[in-house]
Amino acid sequence: MSLDTTPILTATDEARRQLEICNACRYCEGYCAVFPATFAERAFSDGDITQLANLCHNCRGCYYACQYTEPHEFALNLPAALAEVRVESWDRFAWPGGLGRLFQTRGVALAGALILGIAALFWAMAALTPERGTGFYAHLSHTIMVAIFGPAFLLPILVIAMGLRGYWRETGGTRVTLSQLASALRDGASLRNLSGGAAHGCNYEKGDRYTLARKHAHQAVFWGFLLCFASTSAGTVLHYGFDLPAPYGAFSLPKLLGVPGGVLLTLGALGLAGLKLRADRSLGAASAWGGEMAFVLLLAATGASGLALFAATGTALVAPLLALHLGTVLTFFLTMPYSKMVHGAYRLAALVRDAQRKGA
Repeated sequence: MSLDTTPILTATDEARRQLEICNACRYCEGYCAVFPATFAERAFSDGDITQLANLCHNCRGCYYACQYTEPHEFALNLPAALAEVRVESWDRFAWPGGLGRLFQTRGVALAGALILGIAALFWAMAALTPERGTGFYAHLSHTIMVAIFGPAFLLPILVIAMGLRGYWRETGGTRVTLSQLASALRDGASLRNLSGGAAHGCNYEKGDRYTLARKHAHQAVFWGFLLCFASTSAGTVLHYGFDLPAPYGAFSLPKLLGVPGGVLLTLGALGLAGLKLRADRSLGAASAWGGEMAFVLLLAATGASGLALFAATGTALVAPLLALHLGTVLTFFLTMPYSKMVHGAYRLAALVRDAQRKGA
């Protein structure tokens, strides 16, 4: 009886195999930033593979242009190979290890965290109801909110920062200049690489047809999230700087920022969910599909619950909707280092590292 001695390739080894073939072919040289960075190397260290994986935006244009995909014996599927490395890198750099893989590959785990987050807020509102207060503070005092959400926001940011430090060391990053950071921020904000080098879009959900739908949905989520964050920041400044606590009127700065932010966040996230349902799962990290979908729906729930809470102002629905909204926000914060949300931090780091390669 013969034994199969074919070595089992890790995700990094498989990505390296495919990139070496791409390096010899160079047909996709005009595509996204991954290919100029690939063609600048003669050999690929593990750190190089990690950098290229996080630089990839999974637009999939290279796959549909490639002559070496199955049934060719090379069986190239570079979007999927880099996606697997990307997911593994987020888990490897996260602390504590293992949680990243759990939330990225198990939508059930993220849903369970959401249920626990909402339940915790219902308990807090029932057990810690203030004796007096107006608006939201009639159900949960400002002090208690800060005590809950301050650590829930700051601790995940610290965990992400620790992960980025490990990423930067592995990929050989050096001291960052303002021009490199500015270049990365421009590319990140415009999602230039999401189009795969083609101004008319990527091939994410329509095979070999170009579309801008994913880029637009991402931009809606990105700007919606920033507006919601700006709304919260404006409320904080008004509360502590001008002694003007919530609730705020419909034409106040927190509402003028938060309402359109919530709309963009909700519509963008639902758009991404729809695109994921239509896209070919085999061209991404198939094992992470459930976790990614759960994260996108969590984004949509965060925006939608905030809008519903605003619409219910002055009614009996405020208490349950407040618990629902704060529960989704709490879940979002606590799972940031371990869910798909962390890709934004690593994508920016990859863009900065690429700017260093280009000498920006």
